[in-house]
Amino acid sequence: MKFKRGDPIEVVDMGPGFMGSFYDGNIISRVGKETYIMIFRTLLEADQSGLLREFVKDDKIRPKPADVLVSGFDLGEKVDVFANGVWWVGRIIRKIGETEYLVHFDSTNQDIIYPFTDTCVHQDWDAANEVWVYSCN
Repeated sequence: MKFKRGDPIEVVDMGPGFMGSFYDGNIISRVGKETYIMIFRTLLEADQSGLLREFVKDDKIRPKPADVLVSGFDLGEKVDVFANGVWWVGRIIRKIGETEYLVHFDSTNQDIIYPFTDTCVHQDWDAANEVWVYSCN
């Protein structure tokens, strides 16, 4: 998929402790055949001088999915949780009260409580067809 300046994207992080997490950002420019310069929306430069800019290979980039409005989640449903400036894939294991969920993260083997407002429907990017598909829980 080709991206242009300003396109909202997500970048996958497969590093230790961040396996399967996604960072929000925007394309600044394309450099070369398979590389882009992007700017993160939530990560700062090491010296805290501004938002982090980085060279990223196109196989680590996907477009930002459209929001899917829901009023709640079912037990076992796959969700994305926004925590510490990063989107993490998890699974609902319990509803707590009216507005919170206990979410299990396979990547870290942790169960953590999150408010509904920090969660969204998980979608998978089908790169071959360049479309978002709802996760088959």
